[in-house]
Amino acid sequence: WLPLSRGLGDVYKRQSQVYARLSATHQRLTGEPAPRPAPFDAPAYAGPSEFRADLGVLHDSLIASHGMVFADDGLARLIATVDVFGFHMATLDLRQNSDVHARVVGDLLRVAGVCPDYGALDEEARLTLLAAELRSSRPLFSPYAVYAPETLKERAILEAAAKALDRFGPDAIRTHIVSKTDAASDLLEVYLLLKEVGLYRPEDPAACPIQAAPLFETIDDLRAARPTLERLLLEPSALAVARARGVQEVMIGYSDSNKDGSYLTSTWELHEASRALLAAAQGVGVRLQLFHGRGGAVGRGGGSSFAGVLSQPTGTVAGRIRITEQGEVIANKYGEPDVARRNLDALTAGTLIASLAPPPDDGLTARHGATGDALSRASMAAYRTLVYETPGFADYFRAATPINEIAELKIGSRPTSRTASTRIEDLRAIPWVLSWSQSRVMLPGWFGFGSACEGIDVGELRAMAADWPFFRTLIQNMEMIMAKADMTIARRYASLVPDPSLAAGIFGALQAEWDRTQAAVLAITGQAALLGGQQELDRLIRLRMPYVEPLNHVQIELIRRRRSGDDDPRVREGILLAINGVAAGLRNSG
Repeated sequence: WLPLSRGLGDVYKRQSQVYARLSATHQRLTGEPAPRPAPFDAPAYAGPSEFRADLGVLHDSLIASHGMVFADDGLARLIATVDVFGFHMATLDLRQNSDVHARVVGDLLRVAGVCPDYGALDEEARLTLLAAELRSSRPLFSPYAVYAPETLKERAILEAAAKALDRFGPDAIRTHIVSKTDAASDLLEVYLLLKEVGLYRPEDPAACPIQAAPLFETIDDLRAARPTLERLLLEPSALAVARARGVQEVMIGYSDSNKDGSYLTSTWELHEASRALLAAAQGVGVRLQLFHGRGGAVGRGGGSSFAGVLSQPTGTVAGRIRITEQGEVIANKYGEPDVARRNLDALTAGTLIASLAPPPDDGLTARHGATGDALSRASMAAYRTLVYETPGFADYFRAATPINEIAELKIGSRPTSRTASTRIEDLRAIPWVLSWSQSRVMLPGWFGFGSACEGIDVGELRAMAADWPFFRTLIQNMEMIMAKADMTIARRYASLVPDPSLAAGIFGALQAEWDRTQAAVLAITGQAALLGGQQELDRLIRLRMPYVEPLNHVQIELIRRRRSGDDDPRVREGILLAINGVAAGLRNSG
């Protein structure tokens, strides 16, 4: 026992040294003394890597002296925790709209006397100007000049990011996502703004700790994704950051592309954009990491995560994938440790299988791609005819769904519309999907598919569903969301529309497309009813519906009262509870 006690004594001494340094680090990072005083003074850790190195020495010493009994103990778990969380706890993303960056960069260039009207430049002129500024060490910002409030606000955010990286380490913030990306200059603007706060250095672009990542959201943006990324990676600054990082991250959005062109078209365009982005990255020898901006509802990319990973195009996973989990999905999938573990296991298993045994997507796309493209175009045409070209559709939507109540009750994290208008184009995707879910139409999850299948050989569609993971997952997700829809209840919501002729016309179009889509799905699957091949899922949905349906009827009555002028706070509270209850019962509704 004596050698053991001596060995452990050395370990205890080193532990005291580690704690003393950790205590000083706590004081430096938080400004507060550590919960338990250290036995002596010691210098603070410069970063989590130093702390991790000391823990590694302790762990190796214990194993070398006393065997593998210490291989998977509390110290090993602490090391894993440091590997994941460092001193920063959670890695953050920055995210901003490209229009904001353009205005801020334009303001900086104008005040500095470099360019009087940056916004008037075409894309190549912008890229030339931005590249020149990224090669220059001269800052644009002057503390003595006057700038727009938006410029000062954005600069303050990036200054705070620089301080966080300095204080908590390089993993505190890794990515700056640029929403509404439609040009390579949208990403170079980010690097220019990072240069202004010292995070991008012209003499060493590869050392920039934050990578600018495009977010392609709309149908048009997805179709233009490849040339945008190719042009970006021609710029030495962006290419240096990507090579130093080991990957170029690209975020693809499911919600806005769905609202633009239907579920089928969104899914197809995302599939094709993923393949095109992979080719663009491979063209310059850079790995691609796709960041899937999925929501809970099928119309926002929801559904089985495992099947979703396996249905990705060949080569786009390759050991890495990033996925958002939003809204009620967080509670449903990760609210309980055992449930969270199963969901993480499914994601991990899907990633490993897709990486080690890539799906034969390229061959199947070559075989069925023309049909997929034809289906997509026909679906988008049917969808846009109804949503964007039918007179009175916006009025129907606002009357036959609880969208106005959702906006008034302020139950979302952001306003329901990007502007003060009532146009469908300006409505955010989340309330769009949630409203159709509440009214049990589930339009974003299926509309357009039935029309698209008319004239297509059913035998080929069946072969596509049998052989092609991409198309099979699409059909399964659509089945699931249609099983949660109820057109009888939806007809009652249509009775809230003040104009009976408008209600009858548009609901008639919804019912007709529903019938076409259900018939097409059943013909493809060979089933007698929706979810006939997914009996466990069918059973779970049927168990919940008796609790959801009364809430729909209560919601309709309370909305009718409120819109008639009943200001009783109990009516308002009842609508809120009914919305929450329906969402909870449907599970993936927004």
